[in-house]
Amino acid sequence: MAARQSPFDLSTCARKNILQLHPYRCARDDYKDDGTNILLDANENAYGPGLALNSEGALQESTVTGGSTGSSKPEIDLLGLNRYPDPHQIELKQLFCQFRNTHHHTQKTLLPENLFVGVGSDEAIDALLRCFCVPGKDKILTCPPTYGMYGVSAQVNDVEIVKVPLDVNNGFQLQADKINETLAADSSIKMAYICSPGNPTANLISKADIQKVLEHPTWNGVVVVDEAYIDFAPEGSSLAEWVNEWPNLVVMQTLSKAFGLAGIRLGVAFTSPPIATLLNSLKAPYNISSPTSALATAALSETNMAVMRRYREQIIAQRERLVRELPRIPGVGRFLGGQESNFLLVELLDKSGKASNEVAVGAYEAMAEKRGVVVRFRGKELGCEGCLRITVGTEAEVTRFLQEIRVVLEGLLNGADIQSLR
Repeated sequence: MAARQSPFDLSTCARKNILQLHPYRCARDDYKDDGTNILLDANENAYGPGLALNSEGALQESTVTGGSTGSSKPEIDLLGLNRYPDPHQIELKQLFCQFRNTHHHTQKTLLPENLFVGVGSDEAIDALLRCFCVPGKDKILTCPPTYGMYGVSAQVNDVEIVKVPLDVNNGFQLQADKINETLAADSSIKMAYICSPGNPTANLISKADIQKVLEHPTWNGVVVVDEAYIDFAPEGSSLAEWVNEWPNLVVMQTLSKAFGLAGIRLGVAFTSPPIATLLNSLKAPYNISSPTSALATAALSETNMAVMRRYREQIIAQRERLVRELPRIPGVGRFLGGQESNFLLVELLDKSGKASNEVAVGAYEAMAEKRGVVVRFRGKELGCEGCLRITVGTEAEVTRFLQEIRVVLEGLLNGADIQSLR
């Protein structure tokens, strides 16, 4: 059958900014997992979900509590899936509040009205843009190198990006004075996105630098601190409860990383009640599914958080092991950024001892294609020449990674091509 004729022209019908989109990419777009690869590319928790599971992988019923009531619930009420989920998620929000009310930064207490919960942090990123930025007019500020979805979401919403890079000569710290100068000069900038710990830099941003931006004397805008990896940083690092002190602060977190629940897609934004009201007003009415809510609620119980903390301790131990052992391998250079996350950013060197994208790409491809270990090449990011980002895996995975990277670098530095590195 011949194709039907139509005046439809995608190039003129679709929005121009969408046609120009380059979607967010990950290493698994290049290397599909067949179930045998060691995946050290996406900053997942290699030890698994922070949940007390039985031998069949199901939640132990006693670990699922009813939040403040403490009453037992079935693991997941599959019979209730014919009903829409709770649109407000108050019980889940209260558990997040209990978790983050540490009083390290203020004596004020977080309440459910301080929270927005969404489909991963990505929903909060997009919701904030739709809330505060007029398409084609307003702008956001980002600090590269940083998480790529700020830029993707901005382009989707036709919002321009102004960049004030991190200080590549000072551990990728925030250049607060330059940010404030930029904000003072352009009133169309409505939000500043700050990633702490940074991705791909793994460094915690100074509280004093964030406060300096919050104290801007003239700027009418929102400071968004993305704390996806905060539970791998020292205790008390989270600024979530600080939203009670600053009406224009938003702190985003996720259960994808330390809690090992990337598959349920649950993120949270802590902020002032007026901003939370706006975010909750514009979201889809039932954005959090019942299974996601049940698993997130279970994860925030004391029994399951004990599992999460045990896995976190093991990840930190393996992170420290990588910091000790990786520099002993010829061809490995400096760790850049910090060591406050579940990944590390490390330089690979050529024969002359210079950071080299050629060596880094070669190692990345050889590891994935020939040796079944997938990491992430980050050498095209600002200040990251010759760098790989390596997610901290289990003890066995780290052992395998260290073995394979040694073999690959020895071959590359001796002139071998990728095909020979079997």
